[in-house]
Amino acid sequence: MTDISEIKLTNAQIAWRAAQDIVDGAYVNLGIGFPEMVAQFQPEGRQAIFHTENGVLDFGPAPEPGQEDWDCINAGKKAITVRPGTAFFHHADSFAMVRGGHLDVAILGAFQVAQNGDLANWSTGRGGVPAVGGAMDLVHGAKRVAVVTDHVTRDGQPKLVEQCSFPLTGKGCVTRVYTSLAVIDVEDGHFVLREKLPRISMADLQAVTGATLHTDGGPADLIVPETL
Repeated sequence: MTDISEIKLTNAQIAWRAAQDIVDGAYVNLGIGFPEMVAQFQPEGRQAIFHTENGVLDFGPAPEPGQEDWDCINAGKKAITVRPGTAFFHHADSFAMVRGGHLDVAILGAFQVAQNGDLANWSTGRGGVPAVGGAMDLVHGAKRVAVVTDHVTRDGQPKLVEQCSFPLTGKGCVTRVYTSLAVIDVEDGHFVLREKLPRISMADLQAVTGATLHTDGGPADLIVPETL
């Protein structure tokens, strides 16, 4: 069996791949942490309009170290920059945008994704952090929900499963998963493999996936820049 630790994508490479599917002018919310990296890799000629739950729309990239204005932060408390057209508003208005269906896509992290699109990304159960933040609103308010994640946990257990064992963030909400090994869609209650790393066989990929991977005409190769 292939040693996936030697071939898997880095977080930056996963974020790059996810960014390629964001269309120009899309209204996008990026989850706290790893998903925020997606903003760094917008394709040339495209500009997403990024939204953050604490009340900012169409903000710019992170400032250079030492140039931060700590009155301008995103929901993850990271410094952002202001650009022409940036808007500030009450967080209640921000959540009204989410709940009103005005976001085109939310890109989030995950502890588990089930084959029917259920998402668990806020708690691992007893002893976990007792707060879901804005994730429950995002997964049901955004028109499309995508996940960026390693394919397995640190101890090698599948994160793509038949049924989530952790507390759910949302039911049937995920449409696409970008992992360190593959790009997988959720369709009709099944995982459908769209792309996989050329260096991993179908058998080895299935062995580290906790639910059956279906194919529709055969997956394409998952190709990303070697260095980012």
